[in-house]
Amino acid sequence: MIAKLFTPNKEISKSLYSSAGFITFIIFLAVWSVLSYGGIVNPLFLPTPTDVLATGADLFMHGDILSDIGISFTRVLMGFLIAAIIGIPLGIMMGSLRIMEGAFEPFIGFIRYMPASAFIPLFILWIGLGESEKMGVIFFGTFFQLTLMVMDVTKNVQNDLVDVSYTLGAKKAQVFTKVILPASLPGIVDTLRITFGWAWTYLVVAEIVGASSGLGYMIMQASRFLQPDKIIVGILIIGLLGLMTDIIFKAIYRASFSWMRKDGL
Repeated sequence: MIAKLFTPNKEISKSLYSSAGFITFIIFLAVWSVLSYGGIVNPLFLPTPTDVLATGADLFMHGDILSDIGISFTRVLMGFLIAAIIGIPLGIMMGSLRIMEGAFEPFIGFIRYMPASAFIPLFILWIGLGESEKMGVIFFGTFFQLTLMVMDVTKNVQNDLVDVSYTLGAKKAQVFTKVILPASLPGIVDTLRITFGWAWTYLVVAEIVGASSGLGYMIMQASRFLQPDKIIVGILIIGLLGLMTDIIFKAIYRASFSWMRKDGL
């Protein structure tokens, strides 16, 4: 049984797969409890799970946490949607046409290594301190990786499918809409799932400057007043929101591409 679990690409039951993830969370909680309740780590640096739970409950009952969640989710969603609306068509074109790949891949490959946080002063100068600046940071953090990943997905479409479509009399536009796009769509949805997760990681960076609301703003304010329990609550909420969007994308994938075998999706 043990040997089967550690055999590469060996199938396991769905219940065992879920149990493994649950056990990992239990281990994490146990280590946290030992370090905090046992006094091994100063509460100023690591509060107990009980303190974090109490702080979270207080924020939901008496604070503005629901408003902060809504504002942050809107910023992430809008920044990501703009990146997807531009990046998906561009990535498909780059993966299908060598001239487009040659024109854009070196430039995008160069820009994607630049940290989004370094561009915040420029974003402020260009578009001010409003919502556009925060969405711009999230857009910048996800657009370039998303585009290149969509390009790679499109490039992996089998050439035989394209050749057969031309043999059957398909026009160039039909090759894109009837062959390349349907064949790439499962990989594109998976790419969106992954890059949406990255969008959440840029939220705090986006809300560092000029924000007066949002989860990132709450975390930064808590750090200034030495409130680690509040910081952890904010981090956990961001993680849960990211996990929820990940589950939604997985459900979309399973419902739309049931013929595709994708372990864990």
